[in-house]
Amino acid sequence: MDSTEAKNSGSAGPHRDIRLLVADDHSLILEMIEMFISNVPDMSVETASSVEGALEKIAAHGAFDLVLLDLDMPGMNGIEGLARTIAANNGRPVGIFTGNPTARVVEDVMASGAAGLIPKTTSLKSLANAARFMVAGEKYVPMDLIREHNTVQSGVTAPLTEREMAVLFHLSQGMPNREIGEELHLAEPTIKMHVKSICKKLSVNNRTQAVITARKLKLV
Repeated sequence: MDSTEAKNSGSAGPHRDIRLLVADDHSLILEMIEMFISNVPDMSVETASSVEGALEKIAAHGAFDLVLLDLDMPGMNGIEGLARTIAANNGRPVGIFTGNPTARVVEDVMASGAAGLIPKTTSLKSLANAARFMVAGEKYVPMDLIREHNTVQSGVTAPLTEREMAVLFHLSQGMPNREIGEELHLAEPTIKMHVKSICKKLSVNNRTQAVITARKLKLV
């Protein structure tokens, strides 16, 4: 692959590539990711087939901007492999790349310091976007997993609708109404209406308070 060349040339220029390391014991998945990332202009990728292989890559090449680990590959031992990789990657984000995680798995992974969790059903384009999000210092969990994790919305005067949960998720990412509308294919006035409803149900006065309260309630 040309990933090493891309990495070296990216680090020399003013707009350095995002250096991504993906560890998975399925060679087909790694080949697909390598093929896709090789055509993404702002990213380069290294791969490994185990936790030990990932740690060796970090030791040899330095900390990566983001490391993605398959939760079920050899050597992970549950969350232990995640903790080891976080310690080795010099404070830079480490996320989990896995199959169909349960709500408990999502909770355990995020509580252990992961930068996010990407299901293997995610499209390669969405994977790249999620990687950028985590590299920017944000936490990434897909909306459907958030909904599953928060089936009981204690502390909310009335249950949030699925659409309101989607709007709330994008609010938590700091997106303005216009961009949320574009993402959800809704008119901006409709987004404003949902934000107003969310604030009322969370008993807050504005969108900032809504996000703070939602995080306290573990809605986002």
